[in-house]
Amino acid sequence: MPGRSTRPSAETDPPASPVRVQKYLAHWGVGSRREIEGWIRAGRLTLGGVALTLGARIEPGVHLLLDGRPLAVPLAASIPLRILLYHKPAGEITTRKDPEGRPTVFEHLPRLRQGRWIAVGRLDYQSEGLLLFTTHGELARRLMHPSGGWILEYRVRLRGRLATVSESALRRGVDLEDGWASFDELEALGGEGVNHWYRVIVHEGRNRLVRRLFESQGLRVNRLIRSRYGPFVLPRNLRSGQLRELGSDELSEFEREFFSSGRVPNPR
Repeated sequence: MPGRSTRPSAETDPPASPVRVQKYLAHWGVGSRREIEGWIRAGRLTLGGVALTLGARIEPGVHLLLDGRPLAVPLAASIPLRILLYHKPAGEITTRKDPEGRPTVFEHLPRLRQGRWIAVGRLDYQSEGLLLFTTHGELARRLMHPSGGWILEYRVRLRGRLATVSESALRRGVDLEDGWASFDELEALGGEGVNHWYRVIVHEGRNRLVRRLFESQGLRVNRLIRSRYGPFVLPRNLRSGQLRELGSDELSEFEREFFSSGRVPNPR
C-alpha cells in the first residue's frame, strides 16, 4: 500500500466566515451534515451555553460543546487529504456501530489522530466491491451528491437470465417506488447453469437501486460487486477485505483531473 502523503494539508482553507455550523463541522470531518443536524435538532450542540438552531452561523474557531463537552475541531494544517480504496466483502455493514453487533467496514481502517474517515456512499450488507473513504468532508459530500452524475459500475450475478423484453425495459427505465430509474449500460457476461453475470452502470446511488431494478423484472440478485465509483476503479489485485491508500502521486493526479474541473472542491 502506498505510503501516507506528506503534502500540505488538504484543508488549509476553511469555509468563509460566518458559516452554517453543519457545513463548518462537516468540512473538518467531525460528522456528516445529517448527523450534525440531528445534534442541533436534539439541542445537543451549544455555544456559550445556548443551544444552536438549524441555520445558525458561526465564526470559525469558536468553542462548541456537544452534550456539554468540548467538541474538538481539528486545526486545518493537521489534516492531510487522504483517500482509501476498500474491497468490501459481503457480511459487513457500512456504519460505524451496529446495534445487532454485525462487523462494520470501519473496523478495518487505519486510526487517525485527528478528524475521521468518511465513507463515500454505501454498500448494503450482502454487497461487495469498491468502497471509498476520505478525510475530506466536502469532497465526500460532492462525490455523493446526485448533481455530480458520477458513474457507478457493478458486476451482478442473477439467478436466471434476462429476457429480451426485460433488457429493453431496464434500458428504457422502470417506475420504482421512489421514482423512475434505468441502467445507463447493461451487458450480458455469460454464465453457467441457473446463474448468469451482467455488467451494469448507473449514475446514482439510491438505496439498493441495482437490486430493485432487477427485482422489477422478477429476477433475484445473488451476488453484487461494485467495480467503479466515479474516477475510482477497484484494483484487480485488491482482494476482498483489503484496503489501499492512494499515494502522493495518485492524489496529485486526482487533484489535477478533478479538482481543477470544478466537479469537486479544490482542497488547497
